Formats: sequence, structure tokens, C-alpha cells
Amino acid sequence: MIITVTLNAALDRSLTVPILKLGQRHRASDVLTLAGGKGINVARSLKRLDHPVVATGLAGGRTGTRIVEQLTEESILNDFVRIRQESRTSTLVVDPTSGMQTEINEWGPKVSETELEILMDKLRYLSRSAEVVVFAGSLPRGVATGFYGEAVRELTRRGVRVALDTEGEPLRLGLEAEPWLVSPNQHEAEQLVGQELFDDEDFLMALDTISEMGARNAHITVEDGCFALVREERQVRRYRAIAPHLEPTSVVGAGDALLAQWLSAVLGGTSAEDALRLAVAAGAASVLEVGAGRFDPAEVRRLLPAVEVHELQPA
Repeated sequence: MIITVTLNAALDRSLTVPILKLGQRHRASDVLTLAGGKGINVARSLKRLDHPVVATGLAGGRTGTRIVEQLTEESILNDFVRIRQESRTSTLVVDPTSGMQTEINEWGPKVSETELEILMDKLRYLSRSAEVVVFAGSLPRGVATGFYGEAVRELTRRGVRVALDTEGEPLRLGLEAEPWLVSPNQHEAEQLVGQELFDDEDFLMALDTISEMGARNAHITVEDGCFALVREERQVRRYRAIAPHLEPTSVVGAGDALLAQWLSAVLGGTSAEDALRLAVAAGAASVLEVGAGRFDPAEVRRLLPAVEVHELQPA
């Protein structure tokens, strides 16, 4: 069982608008509404893989009710804490003619200390039967930047492996609690290490720095795949995985699909290298569909032979 935690859950609306021009009236050719937020996206991907998962987090108001209803319609087990303020709505506009995507994200609700403590009580209970707890996404207003770090520290003491996918100060403070896995994208990793990353040597440095900051394992997702540092059989290995070139429909949520597939594969006994190959194939498959966390497992199998994985050696 994997538990995913989404503190800043959203109702995601994806609009397909061909030949989008600012300042003009348009009619969407397609509209898709899904429960969203990074933790929920990971849960949706795990459901596609038939991996047992429970999605939890915070949901409030009518929007929160719709988020829970959408998860239930997708047969994703969920157990959210209801909060007083309204959950946010996020909008993605995709122009299939140009490949351009525009995201509009609301700030989201302000969360009280009491609501956070109710969530932590729920996590203490749910994590008893969990192999991994995934904290993913931004923190809502009113939540201290050290929340993830405190939660990671407590669950780790209880013997639970924790994966963390966030950014900025919450990620830096979360690393101090020594999570089992972190999974930033390139921009988030650059913020963390304080420099831009260009070549393999830069990414090796970043992986080692993130490991020294506290992560047991680390992924840095990039446009064409992933760099990874993995501890396996008392050895530290570093990999570069390259996805096949595709014409994307939407890249939103590709990192969430990658993370879900890697977790599912590793927990199923797959080696870290083969799990990374599967993960990058899943991330690639997800860009062929609108809607974060959605992909066809058959596409993963089709793309798998075209994924290149190389072990990198530090200088």
C-alpha cells in the first residue's frame, strides 16, 4: 500500500483551445475535469498500474466535495480531511496547434493548526499498513514551511519510508529530515543547489549535494528523462535515463507518473535500474494524454525498449 498526501488539492480543468490568441474569444474543443494536486496525480498513476493506493490530504467546500467525488468516480480509494475554507481550482489551457500550455493556479485555502493535526492523526493511522507515504505538492496558506520536515521525521521514526516531491524552502527543510526519496524537477533542483545545471557533471554534483543534504535516494526529472541517485545493496549508483522523442499533447504531470511507476516497480522487487527505465517510459507515455497522472500502461510497454539508461561514474 502507498499513501499519497495532497495538502493543496485542486479541481483541475484542462481546456483544449486550438489557435489560442490572447484578447480573443475562443470555444474549447475539449474540456476535462479531474481531481488534482501532485499527490492525487501520483495516486491516479498508481491506480493505472493496479498498485494499492489511498489518497489523503485536505479538501474544503463545494470544490473539496467535487474533488472527493471525482476520485471516487475513478475508483481511487480516498480519505480526506474536510477543512473550513474552499479548495482551489486550477486551469490548464492547451493549444494543440502550437504545443503551448498555460497554467492558472489559485492560491488555495488557508489551513488551521487543528485541521493539520487531524490530518497527522489520520496519517499515523493510515501509515500503519503503508510501505511508502508520498508527500507531494505545494503547502497551503497558513502551513509552516517546516511542515513536511516534521511529518517526514515523525513517520521515519515509525519505520515508514517517505517520498517527498515539493520545492523551495519546504523541500530544503524536508531534506533535513532524511526522506527515503526526493523527486524535484530540474528547476527545483537548481534552486536547491544554487546553480544552473547543464551537463552530466552538473547533474552528478546536484545528485550528490541533495544526497548530502539528507535524501537517501533522489530523482531529478528533466524534459527528456531523469537523473537518479539510488542506494541499492549498500552501494550508491547514479543513472541517466533518456526518454524517446515524442510530440507531447500535455507535459503536465509527467513527473508524477514517473514517480508512481518507479515506486510501484521498486516495491514490486524490480531493480533500481529497470525501475528507472519503466518510470521514464511512464513519464513519456503520460505526455500523450491531457490530464495529469493519466497514461496507458500499454504505451509504457511500447515505449520501454526505446528508453536509454546509462550508469554515471563520478569524476
